[in-house]
Amino acid sequence: VQLVVSGGGLVQPGGSLGLSCVGSGFTISAYAMRWYRQAPGKALEWVARSGPDGNSGHYAESVRGRFTTSRDNAKNTVYLQMNSLKPEDTADYFCNVWIDRDYWGQGTQVTVSS
Repeated sequence: VQLVVSGGGLVQPGGSLGLSCVGSGFTISAYAMRWYRQAPGKALEWVARSGPDGNSGHYAESVRGRFTTSRDNAKNTVYLQMNSLKPEDTADYFCNVWIDRDYWGQGTQVTVSS
């Protein structure tokens, strides 16, 4: 099982950024996929969850209404679209799946700064 995350970078406050997480070694359509983040000096924070059918998304209160998670099961890929970004969204972002244990992507850095 492997998760490869891409799409991080530097963006100004109010801007948008999209992340991708490509899975291999398993089929994402059978599993819930989650996004987490960790800001410098802070604990890991759950951000969003995409249900296996791709039609149900759940979000942390801190990102609700600004972030959207989606998936393309044919591409074995889950996405996190982040809009109206704030400096407090600055963090390393990870995707995660629980199969027989937790599996994590390598993380991608998102910096929101002017």
